[in-house]
Amino acid sequence: MPNTDHRPQTTNTRIVFMGTPDFAVASLDALVQAGFNIVGVVTAPDKPAGRGMKLTESAVKKYAVEKGLHILQPEKLKNPEFVEQLRALKADLQIVVAFRMLPEIVWNMPPLGTVNLHGSLLPQYRGAAPIHWAVINGEKETGVTTFKLKHEIDTGDILLQKNFPIGEDETTGEVHDKMKMIGADVLVETVKGLAAGSLQELAQSSVVGSDQLTLKHAPKIFTETCQINWNQSVVILHDFIRGLSPFPGALTKLDDKILKVYRSKKETTAHSHPAGKVFSDGKTFISFSCKDGYIHIMDLQLEGKKRMLVEDFLRGYRINSL
Repeated sequence: MPNTDHRPQTTNTRIVFMGTPDFAVASLDALVQAGFNIVGVVTAPDKPAGRGMKLTESAVKKYAVEKGLHILQPEKLKNPEFVEQLRALKADLQIVVAFRMLPEIVWNMPPLGTVNLHGSLLPQYRGAAPIHWAVINGEKETGVTTFKLKHEIDTGDILLQKNFPIGEDETTGEVHDKMKMIGADVLVETVKGLAAGSLQELAQSSVVGSDQLTLKHAPKIFTETCQINWNQSVVILHDFIRGLSPFPGALTKLDDKILKVYRSKKETTAHSHPAGKVFSDGKTFISFSCKDGYIHIMDLQLEGKKRMLVEDFLRGYRINSL
């Protein structure tokens, strides 16, 4: 009889997946849909959140529960009990997407190693916030990289890469949503290649050495990183605002209150106003003067209020600083 089962073909490769946020769910789902043998999922412990401090599960845990996958939620990755539970799963390969830094005893455990999906075209933008910094720096394209974990963070041998464009007005959130789907596809191709033994690993040092690259970094973003400096150009400021949107948000002051800016439009023009002067008609626009023009605020949140479009905000707020 002909085979009428059209479900994805499974692989014998035993995989442990490690991840926490929504970004990682796309990759885990892609692996499940491709028929891979996910023998365990490692994610963050449930954490209290919200006004009632109710225990909240990670996005990855919610998905794993729905699919009936085996779940581990260690507080500490070096905990001997967790290490033994992980070893008992007999994984051939571990996959890490948006998770914590792993100790060597964990990443060096499986025979095929541990693969990480990173949100940049390595060796560029190594670090905790690669999408943010690519947008902040006005990059016209970015991409995803799968690579083998080793001691130094984000320096392991490259397996596969795929690039895609960043639009002139795209926010980090929009790039993130595109990237998680592209990354999921690249991860599936990576695992297929590793299982088949057909992938060639490329040392990042060879990429840096051959192109004489100036490496750009992607350090963690703190509150002080988010402060808008109106003495800069409209292009730099526009990229800064969209690079921090929707989280954590670019920050300035309006009427001595913290103003979080999510979207802007840029206007380059000569003027004689001091940097950071506020302009508004009280109905349709709020603008700030900067080095070579104006930044028009489109989407904002004032301290103590909810996020709103500028027209909605001005219906209920009178700017005192004009």
